Amino acid sequence: MRMNLSDLLKKNTVRQVEADKKQSLELIAHAEHDLKVAQDNLKINNYDWALAIAYNAMLYAGRSLMAYKGYAPSSDAHHLAVVQFCAVVLPAESGQLASTFNRYRIRRNDVVYGEAESVGEDEAKNSIENSRKFVIAIKERMSR
Repeated sequence: MRMNLSDLLKKNTVRQVEADKKQSLELIAHAEHDLKVAQDNLKINNYDWALAIAYNAMLYAGRSLMAYKGYAPSSDAHHLAVVQFCAVVLPAESGQLASTFNRYRIRRNDVVYGEAESVGEDEAKNSIENSRKFVIAIKERMSR
């Protein structure tokens, strides 16, 4: 069964707040900055951090969308809350990107908390490219 926004609110995964366009713009700017930093880490063969920072760009973009629409994560698992919100709110054609966002959430956790030096060059490149696509999808969603 596919979750919807009402489910996230009932489970207290997200909460409604006042929409904040200024914060949304600041968060998307952070996402774009992190994309550049991830690319810089790729250039110096720091693949673990390239992936972690690419994921962080996705997290900022997701939080940007939440602020834009008047929502905030309300659970202890705020990273997962942002992923679930994006999976619910983004159009169906972005579904694969939302799944990718969740996969990188798990992968980033592995890298930061246990599996150091486990990311290869191709995985790092793909994470940056997918993150870039995700940020673009979020920006397009907010421009509607």
